[in-house]
Amino acid sequence: MIKYEFLIESKQTGNMYDASELIVEASYHTVIRGQAGKFQFELIKDAIIEYHEGDVVRFKVNDTPIFYGYVFSKDIDRWGRIKTVCYDQLRYLKAHESYVFSGVTATSVIKNIAQDFSLTIGVIEDTGYTISSTMVQDNKSLFDIIYYGLQQTQLNTGELYIFYDDFGALTLTKASNMYVDVILGTSSLVTDYSYKTDIDKDTYNKIKLVHPNKKTGKGDVYIVQDSTTMKKWGTLQKYEVVDENLNAAQIQSQAETCLTYYNRVLRTLKLDNCLGVVGLKAGHMVTIDIPDIGDISLSKKLLLDSVDHRFGNGKHVMSVGMRVII
Repeated sequence: MIKYEFLIESKQTGNMYDASELIVEASYHTVIRGQAGKFQFELIKDAIIEYHEGDVVRFKVNDTPIFYGYVFSKDIDRWGRIKTVCYDQLRYLKAHESYVFSGVTATSVIKNIAQDFSLTIGVIEDTGYTISSTMVQDNKSLFDIIYYGLQQTQLNTGELYIFYDDFGALTLTKASNMYVDVILGTSSLVTDYSYKTDIDKDTYNKIKLVHPNKKTGKGDVYIVQDSTTMKKWGTLQKYEVVDENLNAAQIQSQAETCLTYYNRVLRTLKLDNCLGVVGLKAGHMVTIDIPDIGDISLSKKLLLDSVDHRFGNGKHVMSVGMRVII
C-alpha cells in the first residue's frame, strides 16, 4: 500500500496544511540538466485548506522524501478541483545575470550564485579543477553559467558531475556516486520500451576548434577527425571558437575529448509505464537488463536522463529515458 505525506505551508496564513487525504493524483518530472524538478498535483479543496503562489510544498511517499518546492501556478474548476504546478529551487536558476569569475572551480561558481540568490545548498562536492581561463558570462541564465563551469570541468578532467535539488538543497555529486541498486529490465519492472538510434543530432566525426590569435589577427585551427566514420556517415563537423586563454595542449586535449564523446551513433532508450521505484530521479544510475534490443543486448549500468513518476488510485508508475553508451 502506498502512503503519502503531502504538506503545504502557507506563507500568508502561517498554517501548515496536511493535504494527504485530499490529493487525487500527482506527478513528478526530473531531467538531468537545465530544468527544475516539476511536481504537479490535483486535489479536491475542502473548507480549511488555503494556499497561494510561492507557498512551500513537501511530498513524501512511504516516508521517502520526494519533492520540496514552491507553488507556481493554480487552476481551479467549478467543482473545487485544483490543479497545481510546483518547481524546486532550480527554477530560480532561470534568472539571467552577468558574472566574471577568475581562478575558480565549478563548485565555487555554484556556491557564489547560491549565496547571491539566497538559495539553500546541501552537499556540494569539490570538483578540484580550477577553470584555467577567466569566465566572462554576460546576461546568461544562471543555469548556463553553472553548466559552463561543469562542462569545462568534464572536458579537462573527464569527470561528470550531477547537479540537482535534493529535497530543498542544491547538490553536486559525481555521476559515479549516483548508482542505486535497481535493475530495470524485461524481467524486472519494465512493461514497455522504445529504442532509437540516429546520427542526426549530437553526432560529430570532425571537431574543428579555432583559437583567436591577437598577434596574427587570425584564428589558429585545431582539427581532429575519424576517417572511418566519415566514410560511413559523411562529414559531420562540430565547429567552436575556444577561449583565447587556453594553450595549444589544452585545445588539442579538448578536441580529442569532444571527438571521443560525439563520434558515435546516438542511442536512446525509453522505458514506459514501469512499476514505480520510489525516490528514483534523473541523474541516478541503474542497471538496465534488456536482451536483444535492436542491434545490441543490454546488461549494464546507465545514467538516467529523465524520470517521470505518476501517482494515483493507489498506483505508482514511472517512465525513464536515457542514452545508451556501449
